[in-house]
Amino acid sequence: MKVHLAAQSLRFCALLAKLFLVGHNIRGSQLPRHLIASRAEIHKFMAYITLRIIDGADRGAVYERLETPVSIGREEGNTLQLKDDRVSRFHLKIQEDHNKIVLTDLESTNGTRVNGEDIHLRILRHGDMIQVGRSVIIYGSESQIAVRLAALRKQQEEKEGNQSDDDRTNGPNDHEGESSLEFELNWNAQQDDLQAAIYSLQPPELPERLSPAQAAQLAELMDYVHIRIRHLLVSVEVNERTENVVLEMREWQNLLDLQSRLAMLLRSIGEPE
Repeated sequence: MKVHLAAQSLRFCALLAKLFLVGHNIRGSQLPRHLIASRAEIHKFMAYITLRIIDGADRGAVYERLETPVSIGREEGNTLQLKDDRVSRFHLKIQEDHNKIVLTDLESTNGTRVNGEDIHLRILRHGDMIQVGRSVIIYGSESQIAVRLAALRKQQEEKEGNQSDDDRTNGPNDHEGESSLEFELNWNAQQDDLQAAIYSLQPPELPERLSPAQAAQLAELMDYVHIRIRHLLVSVEVNERTENVVLEMREWQNLLDLQSRLAMLLRSIGEPE
């Protein structure tokens, strides 16, 4: 028994020495080879995530390849420190567990919502919308969300069945296992809309050389659209089993009204009085 415990102690000490070497960047020639651990050995067990803040005081911020675990809160010491008085000091934690990315609410005062639902513990999927206080965060990069949408598209096509290989919709990089987010967002299962998906919309650039007054007017217009869409985002219900999103009739009419107003604005820009 004593020999067994001694052997276990030696192995534990060797592991600590490896971690010490990596953390302090000590050259391997200074110690025996069997005590040297490469950074790759340490980092291959770590998961990296991307978070994009789309609403709140920090909106527009993008955090790529964050090393898990990630903590979000109002105080210093968090991986993401949000300037939001409705966010708790240490609000939530995102970590990797058994190849899943898990979000845990840390008994926050105002709670955490994922896809509109109050949660305490939730496995995250790319494209999920996280609400903490007044801040809204999207989990995943554009390419990761595109891959998820591509998988849903293929499931939809397989469910409909009776389609030949020639009739199936192929994304721009389906053979490489990747897809374009613009293509997936504009794809529609209706055949009449497939051509629109092929010639998918590209994000426009802001106009240059605006005067201060014009820049203020443009910002006011964008804020108006942003706020209207925000109300839609927080009102949707997500069916986690079918991955369908349900919108109430009032909010659907809200969306139609916004589309109508945008159409009138576009017409007035193209045909000024």
